[in-house]
Amino acid sequence: METLTKSYKFENFSKAMEFVNGVARIAEERDHHPDILVKYNNVTLTFQTHTENAVTEKDLRLAAEIDGYLKAISAKI
Repeated sequence: METLTKSYKFENFSKAMEFVNGVARIAEERDHHPDILVKYNNVTLTFQTHTENAVTEKDLRLAAEIDGYLKAISAKI
């Protein structure tokens, strides 16, 4: 099973959850959803197009958009 995994570390749980909520909004808008694992201040996103059982262009675009989102809000969280 091919996946793309990205991990992020935040100052605390609240900031991690703020990021996760932003990821959820983006994922809903794109109708493409990563798996999300939260361990206190660590967030791991796993991308895979389940119908293809592989990483596709949709996953790469979503991961890049989420990285851009984090960069845009990094001063706040």
